[in-house]
Amino acid sequence: MNERALRVAGLGLVAAAAGWAAFRMAAGPAVPYGDGQPVGRPAHLGLAAGGGSASTDVDPAQPLPKIPDRLPSFTLGDRAGNPTSIDTWRDKSLIINFWATWCAPCRREIPMLQSLNGEWSGRDVQVVGIAVDHRPDVVTYADKLKIGYPVLIGEQDALTVAGELGFASPVFPFTVFTDRRGDVVTLFVGELHRAQADLILSVVQELNDNRLPLAQARRNIADGLHGLAPRGSG
Repeated sequence: MNERALRVAGLGLVAAAAGWAAFRMAAGPAVPYGDGQPVGRPAHLGLAAGGGSASTDVDPAQPLPKIPDRLPSFTLGDRAGNPTSIDTWRDKSLIINFWATWCAPCRREIPMLQSLNGEWSGRDVQVVGIAVDHRPDVVTYADKLKIGYPVLIGEQDALTVAGELGFASPVFPFTVFTDRRGDVVTLFVGELHRAQADLILSVVQELNDNRLPLAQARRNIADGLHGLAPRGSG
């Protein structure tokens, strides 16, 4: 791993080492979903948006993330280096996955994200990868895996975006889910699996169809992730 990759990985380790185990929604209960672990063995946490507070498992010395209610507007370079705004996909529900080539669980997620992008694209859902890494490494890796969804790339500028989403020192991977209005519905920290993704997207669809208010959607996701958590974890 090169020097700059080590520096970025170190930022993730700072957050993970705090031992985060759960966060609470503004309108709902705490969501335990595994133990906080370093990059490469990440936590599985369902984080709800809206500036939730921490459960008693959180290290009180670690600053808590305050997740925005709405997705902030930002611009990062695409694979060719062209500045690309996240607003390019306005009016779509977004699955924004923060990852890096040096992060093993990030790499494991990519085939599943590819499948999600293909299966949900007809329902106005778009996967966007944000690689916190060197551009040449990302382009080579994305080409090798034939990643079909958009990938935006940055180093410090991508970390700045993570900061706008509440993470001064992010754990990788993490994934932001929004509805078609641009509201942050939930933020999932750690390796995302198909069961969690399907649950979250089903609730996002109910929200998009005006069958649920946002606060209830967040609670339903929190409860659903809690139910999917392995009984032996935490």
